[in-house]
Amino acid sequence: MKAIAVTPGQPNSVHQRDIPAPTLDMVPDGRGIRVKVLKVGVDATDREINEALYGNAPPGDDFLVLGHECFGRVEEVGANVKSVKPGDYVTATVRRPGGSIYDKIGTYDMTSEETYYERGINLLHGYLTEEFVDSDEYIVRVPTGLKHLHVLMEPMSCAAKAIQQAYECQRRMKVWSPQRAFVLGAGQIGLLATLVLKLKGLEVFTLARAPGPHLKSEIVEGMEATYVSTRQTSLLDLADQVGKADLIIDATGSSQIAFEAMQALGLNGTLVWTSITGGKKLTEVPSDQINIEWVLGNKLLLGSVNANSDHFESGIKDLALGEVMYPGVLQKILTSPVDGLDGYQEMMRLLVEDKDALKVYVNVADE
Repeated sequence: MKAIAVTPGQPNSVHQRDIPAPTLDMVPDGRGIRVKVLKVGVDATDREINEALYGNAPPGDDFLVLGHECFGRVEEVGANVKSVKPGDYVTATVRRPGGSIYDKIGTYDMTSEETYYERGINLLHGYLTEEFVDSDEYIVRVPTGLKHLHVLMEPMSCAAKAIQQAYECQRRMKVWSPQRAFVLGAGQIGLLATLVLKLKGLEVFTLARAPGPHLKSEIVEGMEATYVSTRQTSLLDLADQVGKADLIIDATGSSQIAFEAMQALGLNGTLVWTSITGGKKLTEVPSDQINIEWVLGNKLLLGSVNANSDHFESGIKDLALGEVMYPGVLQKILTSPVDGLDGYQEMMRLLVEDKDALKVYVNVADE
């Protein structure tokens, strides 16, 4: 069957190839699920893997099938699968367990091992193919009423986890009730984080470079948050104007902005970094000022990557509530469809060249 892959370590190696079709017996104990892939979302991670900034092939292969944001339909289930049935819409988690205690208890997104396994990213093939088989442990059912949001399930899980982790860590404060949040970046993670924070009742300011009105500002304002262009109002100027944030989510992909955000966080606040920056950029920061303010202010810096099935399920609930609260807004994120696996070159062109492509996804198959 067809698949879109790269040769890790070789820049701009994306290509189409044939791989063997999967079978249920690949998963032991009758827990396998065979999924027909309908749509796959792609993002900066896939672009950077194609640029050979990171990513490794599974053992025994010299290629890596791309795609970590999947949406599909169950075709066949093993004898011991109870969670889904043929015909159900599903998504799947990305990271897979290693050997640490965190992996063994189901929190494989929090592994303590240096070697990690992620479908379509590192040491495991991804979903940008016609079918896949996986264990029921990693398959998450998607309500039929949300199928129009399809590939947003995986990025939503990352946004949901980042915010859940902030609240979990702040249990240290005994009483923590954040009122103001800054979301840095208005890509898919930033927009979905805006939704989660609005549903929690926070005053949310979502920052990106370009002045509105445009699609990103329209989506932010459609969720009753405030869009701020950093070309017009810098992050630090915003903090001066409205007050420092209790919670900041950085989803910019810029290490410079991630460090600048440390100066915009209020007392007892939490800054969450979700961006992956694969370069070697050096940034000068006022380290003495940051150090004293963070120590005296009991501030917290938190890194959050990937998600497990609990975060997927939580994110799906937030998407459902978001559809009720802000009908029609979230679907606007899905800007740039690509027709079929044969369109992989157009897929990469959109990721590299089209600055207006908020969410690129491949229509792998019809239902």
